[in-house]
Amino acid sequence: MHDDLQMMRQLEMEKCFHDGQIPCRWVPDMGYGFGFPLFNFYPPLPYLVGEVFRTLGFAFTDTAKLTFALAIILSGVFMYLFSKEFFGRIGGVLSAIFYIWAPYHAVDIYVRGAMNESWALVFFPLICWSAYRLIVASKKDELRWIILLALAYFGLFTSHNLMLMIFTPVFGVYVLILLWQKNAWRKIPSLFIGGLWSLGLSAFFTFPALFENKFTQIAGQLVGYYDYSGHFVTIRQLLFSTFWGYGPSTWLEEDGMSFQIGYVHWILSLIVIGLLLGRFWMRRKEKLLDVLKTDKFLLIGFFLLAVGWFSGFMTHSRSTPIWISVKQIAYLQFPWRFLTLIIFTFSFMIGAIPGIIADWKSKHNWFAKLSVTPFQIILSIILALSAVAYSWTYFLPQTGHMGTLTDSEKLSGKAWDLQQTAGIYDYLPATAKTAPKAPQTSIAEVMEGEASLSGLDQGTYWGLFNAKVEDEKAVVRIGMFDFPGMQVSIDGKVVDHYIPDTEEWGRMYVDVPQGEHKVYVQLLNTPVRTISNIISLVCWGVLIGLIVFRRPFKRTSAQ
Repeated sequence: MHDDLQMMRQLEMEKCFHDGQIPCRWVPDMGYGFGFPLFNFYPPLPYLVGEVFRTLGFAFTDTAKLTFALAIILSGVFMYLFSKEFFGRIGGVLSAIFYIWAPYHAVDIYVRGAMNESWALVFFPLICWSAYRLIVASKKDELRWIILLALAYFGLFTSHNLMLMIFTPVFGVYVLILLWQKNAWRKIPSLFIGGLWSLGLSAFFTFPALFENKFTQIAGQLVGYYDYSGHFVTIRQLLFSTFWGYGPSTWLEEDGMSFQIGYVHWILSLIVIGLLLGRFWMRRKEKLLDVLKTDKFLLIGFFLLAVGWFSGFMTHSRSTPIWISVKQIAYLQFPWRFLTLIIFTFSFMIGAIPGIIADWKSKHNWFAKLSVTPFQIILSIILALSAVAYSWTYFLPQTGHMGTLTDSEKLSGKAWDLQQTAGIYDYLPATAKTAPKAPQTSIAEVMEGEASLSGLDQGTYWGLFNAKVEDEKAVVRIGMFDFPGMQVSIDGKVVDHYIPDTEEWGRMYVDVPQGEHKVYVQLLNTPVRTISNIISLVCWGVLIGLIVFRRPFKRTSAQ
């Protein structure tokens, strides 16, 4: 995989749990062993899920595979639930199969190793489904769907920041269409509560990631290789190429990986457009607004298909003016990430095909609940098999088998060194002028003065040592990067630390006075982190309280 850090990140998350650093923010082994604030900015949900597998006794290598596998399965389950609301069970199954077997899904997992993006694909359909159910729910059932919407959006918040950015505008229009069609404007407060609640549940991560990224070298993620202008896709790559590779995205058409939508997906999306236009033509004598409002899916169908094809346009260099005008999307780095929206919208819409064709001559609403016919079953099987057959060879590791790599091989020797330094500039503190060129060898070193150090120890977010200083003072260099919240104390009293001009790697220095002293360094919460943690604790407390006590309270009231 390109992002071959899944086991390393899982190890760091586990160390945080064992060390009581909850939520995990600072990881000790990355940054060449000097640590950096990985999970202060990198969404933690997949690795929290991975900890469940670790608790069950699975190895780190197996945990990575199982976490990827669970993302694939859940994406299909939630797409089924979403699509079933509009197309019935047959359509739901068909949409789920196309979503799972989309070529880009295989790119995310078997080529890029994009754990977080693959988990973002889990929550696209779950969010849309829970919002739909909330809008059509009776007043007494609203709370359960508000909770599910909050949890679904929490999942997206803590899975992939960038997918949140491009999905939310699409979701907003989708909700407005539903509110208008159902004349359910009174549900706006409930939707707002669900969204605000999800923000509160994820506040422990979302707010520090938003307000503290200025303290890292995040600008380095937008230049050079990561400049979006070098990663546009051609029409041939998007629509007509069946090339498959495990190499990187590069300039022009020399890419070593595939960016195809998939023939089956995009051709069937055009067929759906034709079927929808046919439905619209059959009702051309009716008022336009009446048609759009009474037909359960005509407007949403056209909208989602438009989103899919517009997302395809956003992968092409012709969209450069939009990228220049909306500067925030530069953080996507790779325009082909819009393939996530393409496979989501196209897969969902393909679920409409059996019902539309089976009901072609019916005067009833095409999208009403349809009984399953043999024709629908046969057609769905043919379409599903076409999707699986087209993508079957894509869902394989580069070697064609799962391999026999063990934890000890992955987390030792040269493999360990590579993982310590991989992605080192992603969240390197801004206090470092350059990345370290050698690994950390000790939590502390005497740089000036006559002194000896003993009792050196280090956790995930702290370090300590004893210093015996013979001179008037000694200058000690601490083997951790400086970052907001880092605090150094001597014998329990907080002292100043600093970074001299000659320090290239951003390590902290402290002056230790003469005598024997105990020095302790740790990462504390900043005001932003503290407030965010409190918000999340309150929101989770309310959620758990409602789930645990709501039903008993109702029974007591009834009695």
